[in-house]
Amino acid sequence: MRKSIVFTAILLLILSCKHASKAEAGEATKVDMVAPSSEWVYLFDGTSTEGWRGYEMDALPPGWTIKDSTLTFDTALGLEQDYSGGKDIIYGAEEFDNFELYLEWKLPEGGNSGIFYHVKEGYEGPPVVAPEYQLIDDENYANIHDLTAYNSQFGAAQPEVLQDWQKTGADYAMHVADETEKVLHPVGEWNSSKIVFTPQKVEHWLNGKKLLEFTPWSEDWNAKKDSGKWDNAPDYGKFKTGYIALQDHASPIWFRNIKIKKL
Repeated sequence: MRKSIVFTAILLLILSCKHASKAEAGEATKVDMVAPSSEWVYLFDGTSTEGWRGYEMDALPPGWTIKDSTLTFDTALGLEQDYSGGKDIIYGAEEFDNFELYLEWKLPEGGNSGIFYHVKEGYEGPPVVAPEYQLIDDENYANIHDLTAYNSQFGAAQPEVLQDWQKTGADYAMHVADETEKVLHPVGEWNSSKIVFTPQKVEHWLNGKKLLEFTPWSEDWNAKKDSGKWDNAPDYGKFKTGYIALQDHASPIWFRNIKIKKL
């Protein structure tokens, strides 16, 4: 009798352990199903411009082409043609909400460009509606271009110099990059940039260093938006999904390895 009781107790213990193991395994599977790992998707892999077109256009504007596996704006092609439309381009095949975007880029001396996200069409251009990760020649731009008149309208103490909110890595005219963390390669050399967007936090990275972070649509965000360059742009930054865009600023620009991961 005693042996029978002991055997029954052991059997119940084994069954209990198996049930617990299955429950734990089931819980892990459930978590994995809820939060699957996302894969990188190339928006430009060096071989095709499929998916890319001009803002408010059906095709790429003159000047945007592939050379040496890079997506580039060729000024000889783009500025010498009889063309009056905008030259900013979007990846128009899909809109994105939460994401991690990575790309590599380089500029010439005095170059200027930018990366936009949550872009919507129907406006005069991406800048008035979409946040911008600024790309510019920090060192030489103000020596080549006269910024005095433009910066004076915003009350700059030294309007002739490039302002902090205009420098590479900044959330243009909103959040400045941490210069102590910035590693910006000289003009003509490749840099890598990363933008991470979620409703809780946005991050700008440059060459493996995080330059800034902010909370979109927060009280602080709205205060910045309503007191600076965008106070007369009512739809700036309000959209939670949209296209990825690249800016032409009438100077050569090179991009490669443009990829995105949905979050």
